Amino acid sequence: MHIVGPHVPGTSEILTPAALDFLAALHSEFLGRRHDLLAARERRRAEFAAGVLPDFLPETSEIRADRSWRVAGAGPGLADRRVEITGPTDRKMTINALNSGAKVWLADQEDATSPTWQNVVGGQYSLYDAVRGQLVFVSPEGKRYEVGEQTPTIVMRPRGWHLAEKHLVFRDRSGLESPASGSLVDFGLYVFHNARRLIETGTGPYFYLAKLENHREARLWNDVFVTAQRLLGLPRGTVRATVLIETVTAAFEMEEILYELRDHCAGLNAGRWDYIFSMIKNFRNRDDTVLGDRGQVTMTAPFMKAYTELLVATCHRRGAHAIGGMSAFIPNRRDPEVTARALEQVRADKEREAGQGYDGTWVAHPDLVPVAREVFDRTLGERPNQLDVLREDVSVTAAELLAVPRAASVTDAGVRTNVSVGLRYLESWLRGTGAAAIDNLMEDAATAEISRSQLWQWIHHGVVTGEGTPVTREHVADVLSEVLAEMPRHPEDRFDDAADVFAEIALGDTFPTFLTTVAYPRFLVTRR
Repeated sequence: MHIVGPHVPGTSEILTPAALDFLAALHSEFLGRRHDLLAARERRRAEFAAGVLPDFLPETSEIRADRSWRVAGAGPGLADRRVEITGPTDRKMTINALNSGAKVWLADQEDATSPTWQNVVGGQYSLYDAVRGQLVFVSPEGKRYEVGEQTPTIVMRPRGWHLAEKHLVFRDRSGLESPASGSLVDFGLYVFHNARRLIETGTGPYFYLAKLENHREARLWNDVFVTAQRLLGLPRGTVRATVLIETVTAAFEMEEILYELRDHCAGLNAGRWDYIFSMIKNFRNRDDTVLGDRGQVTMTAPFMKAYTELLVATCHRRGAHAIGGMSAFIPNRRDPEVTARALEQVRADKEREAGQGYDGTWVAHPDLVPVAREVFDRTLGERPNQLDVLREDVSVTAAELLAVPRAASVTDAGVRTNVSVGLRYLESWLRGTGAAAIDNLMEDAATAEISRSQLWQWIHHGVVTGEGTPVTREHVADVLSEVLAEMPRHPEDRFDDAADVFAEIALGDTFPTFLTTVAYPRFLVTRR
């Protein structure tokens, strides 16, 4: 494994020769399987484009029918997950999360982190110091931030299988070079440096797994865990993983995903924003899956309600935690009315999840921890979770998982909002900030994906807004120009680059699978 990126803070501590050797061992064993599974994704999307619809797998029916097996369940420090805070891993945000009062911190190297080389290495360095109780941050103004005594259990989210890490190059035995896997880099560095220290402090190396599309991808992760534990001398089952069910294909294979990871699995999470994006992406060519304005696609939409209820029933039948998703509303400390509306929206969202049987939920801001905790405290009482709520009343069909609301409407405001959110988020991402507060909502890569994919779908299906405006490529390009002209500019902004990327991914003839795979190699890769 060779470093081709520049020296950044944390390089000497994180990218040690031993750590690079460990990454090389993981890549040597698993890089080929990763490539094969990514190719299989494209073949399946081609089948969907030809009119095939997903269904529960007949070849794994015995796994679903067998009621005897259960997952490993919560590791030490994970039994109570009633409130989890999510956020990026820069030093200041790490300290804020650790001082938030949440039970769990989702340390996000994925959608909430722009994968600049400095962020990738710097995030690992923050985690390294946090695990050892030595993390401090001093702001440019001289304000000192430190971690308090009570801290959440850390669950780290590596990048999805589709993302490369081009600042590291793996050379195989034949001399062939290829970019490293972002997944294996993020997972490998964290487990190599921190597993033993985490075990000593009463927890363990815990992970959220993002963007999985089927149980074979879960099997690959399980084999990575087994190999990593062997190489590091850790007992099998030390690693615990929670899988985000944020693709429609994974929703049809929840039990199979749990089964493949059963020795290392703690639960599943309902990743709502990427789930909506997945629905659009996979069925973008179908007239019957055209969604209306993003604000209309709530958790009570038929396909969303079906998948979230099936998730709880599936998890609890197998002894796994069911963790709810994140409401995008965030408070504004300078605007009491905005804060009041945000708290009201978040409380309603968390009451719905607690009533469905979820064991915990996500928030994106420390000020939302109390309201989410209040809801789950009231539901759970002294219990650490709701694993006893089996939801035997839930029976979900394939048709219900695909039941897109037919009454959805598209508005002029919805078109403009998608352009504005997508442009502003991309500009933030290109500057290295992957979690951006936009219009009092916390936006990450997933919501930007919804914005651009909805526009692409509306254009290609000839949608006309409720006000009578045809959503054409030319119209959206005009809106993009108008929104760009309204943006406050400064010498270091990236709005022009963001507009170029947004036009490519929203207005092009082809549909890029992920915006990050388009923008990352063009703008975020730097060589020494």
